Amino acid sequence: MKKKKTQYELNEKNLFILMNRQKGPLTINHLNEYFAIDKNQRKDLKMLLKTLVRKGSIVQLNGHMFSIVNEPTLITGTLSCTKSGNGFVIPDAENVKDIFVPSRFMKNAFHGDTVTVRADHVFRGRKEGKIVDVIKRNANNIIGYINIINNILYVTPEDSRYKYYFIVNNPNKLKAANEAFVAARITKFPDSRANPECEIIKIFKNGLNDINAITDFIEYKHNLPGNFKKSTESEAKSLSTDITDTERTDLRKLKHITIDGELAKDFDDAVCIQKRKDGYLLFVSIADVSSYVLTDSHLDREAYERGTSVYFPGKVLPMLPKVLSNGLCSINPLEDKLALTVEMSYDNNGNLVKNTFYKSIIKSTKRLTYKQVEDAVINQDKETAKTLEDQLRDLEHMAELALLLKKKRDERGSLDFDLPEPEVILDIEGGLQNIIRSERLFSHQIIEEFMVSANEAVARFLRDKKAPAIYRIHEPPDKEKLKEIEKFLYTLPVQHKRQSGGHFLRSILQRARGTDYEFFINRVLLRSMKQARYSAVNKGHFGLASDCYLHFTSPIRRYPDLVCHRSLKNVLSGTPQPKKDYEQLATHLSERERMAMEAERELEDRIRILFMKDKLGKVYQGIISHINAYGFFVELSEIFVEGLVLLADLSNDYYHFEEEKFRLIGKHTRKIYRIGDKITIKVVMADVETKRLLFIPLR
Repeated sequence: MKKKKTQYELNEKNLFILMNRQKGPLTINHLNEYFAIDKNQRKDLKMLLKTLVRKGSIVQLNGHMFSIVNEPTLITGTLSCTKSGNGFVIPDAENVKDIFVPSRFMKNAFHGDTVTVRADHVFRGRKEGKIVDVIKRNANNIIGYINIINNILYVTPEDSRYKYYFIVNNPNKLKAANEAFVAARITKFPDSRANPECEIIKIFKNGLNDINAITDFIEYKHNLPGNFKKSTESEAKSLSTDITDTERTDLRKLKHITIDGELAKDFDDAVCIQKRKDGYLLFVSIADVSSYVLTDSHLDREAYERGTSVYFPGKVLPMLPKVLSNGLCSINPLEDKLALTVEMSYDNNGNLVKNTFYKSIIKSTKRLTYKQVEDAVINQDKETAKTLEDQLRDLEHMAELALLLKKKRDERGSLDFDLPEPEVILDIEGGLQNIIRSERLFSHQIIEEFMVSANEAVARFLRDKKAPAIYRIHEPPDKEKLKEIEKFLYTLPVQHKRQSGGHFLRSILQRARGTDYEFFINRVLLRSMKQARYSAVNKGHFGLASDCYLHFTSPIRRYPDLVCHRSLKNVLSGTPQPKKDYEQLATHLSERERMAMEAERELEDRIRILFMKDKLGKVYQGIISHINAYGFFVELSEIFVEGLVLLADLSNDYYHFEEEKFRLIGKHTRKIYRIGDKITIKVVMADVETKRLLFIPLR
């Protein structure tokens, strides 16, 4: 039988011609038939359709049906619900503003679903719409409380953004009692005739009374991956440990070192420096994960699904199996390792003179911690310096170069927000011992500067070669936001002068440093920033004041870095780049990163509340960290914990929220609560399950 000839070439133009002729949507089968698609072209068709859906040129309906968008009202995106029952659709297409969806027009959509919305009118200057179709369900599990009504078990979600009661279809299996706190797997989503259904998979018998229970809870709630698939583990274990490669540059005689946190077990990067009369030669060598994780392998597919490693206190959910993350790929001391090296030559003023990229073999001479480097180089502790005698001179040169690089970044307007992160301290048995402010050391900055420099060098090289990449972009804040900030600054005794973009914001941060308003201004400016994300199109990185930036230096724990490694190696070897929808990759990986960040942040919040459970009635000093219409948050000085003071508990007056001035003001007393104000509070509630840590102010 002769192979059927293609009647029409598969391209965007012919696809639109076909869709314009149709009165209704087309299925993939219709398109296969029209274009006489063979097996080799199916991926090309799917990629074209996904690209056009993302652009907003066509819309996907009911799974495998597609329709042309004849009017700019049908938009696909991710639904983000609010506690009130309303929601916003965040469009997949760039430069399209979020669409507000009133609760009555939600159809059967869930928080987090990928949906199609018809944005058919504007109300008070804001686009509003109705959910037309749910394209993809992104929730697998639900966490909540058991309620028994007429002998029927329901799960009421603890997250108020889910507005449904879930009928339990395995009520006898685990024998959950009324008001039990459970995790359940969604087995049926809602439709116009019936409630959604679920089956219980775990009962939190003692609530969330320890870190392990909270961690399990977070993993279920955010649908985090557990064990690797057997095929992935099997593939990892079968990988060869042989590193013989005649095409690689042998750098094993260079004195590479790794500098990481004390608890780190996966080492992506090693650095080496040589001081010369005319400047510095810096080697940044990154684990060559792409030599082990081949495209479309089991390892690759699961790494892409995960997108990133997720870090919890005392536990990691890795992107790659430990055979790779802690073994084959990890740059452990005194072991030969495959790497990709960025060699950068700088003059004595920190100007980049030349950079080179190549595959290498390296051997780390020593595994150092940030604290060791800080003590030896900055604090000049004699005992520590003696233990690092062989590395000390190189470390001093690294500190010199890092200072020069930081000065260069500062001059171009790079932003540096001075806001500490919480660090959970566990005891020897994994119990919660303390929560402290993580200390940002200069040794951290050394590695940060070197990694930023390597990332920029690779990004510019791939851009200039017109090679595909996933860039790390950070867009400037909206002009309206900047105007609001400037108006707000006039209410504070902090001098500032008008400048453009990052220079304006950087000057504010510098002038606020050391003042009573430093904390306040850092918080307000940070909240005005857009979130960094991944994109197939280079748009620069506003926060770093970089014209071209990507992630290259952590391929063990971030999939975007692995993508960029492959692209760089293809350029270096002259291998054609594979056909891929890089924007789809970027969108997926941005979503996975947001998921990981939300999970890590929620875990921190609940652990903080757990730590305060035995401190009810105690009095602490703190600082107001955030204000909204229902109260304000207070960050404690003694313990790095943040709780809420409800407006209803300010009983001495009626307080009005002045959003533009970031403050609450009393109607009669004119008393003001503002971000950055010091305050004395008493702890009155610490409920981990409901995520409520409440304070009342003491006058």
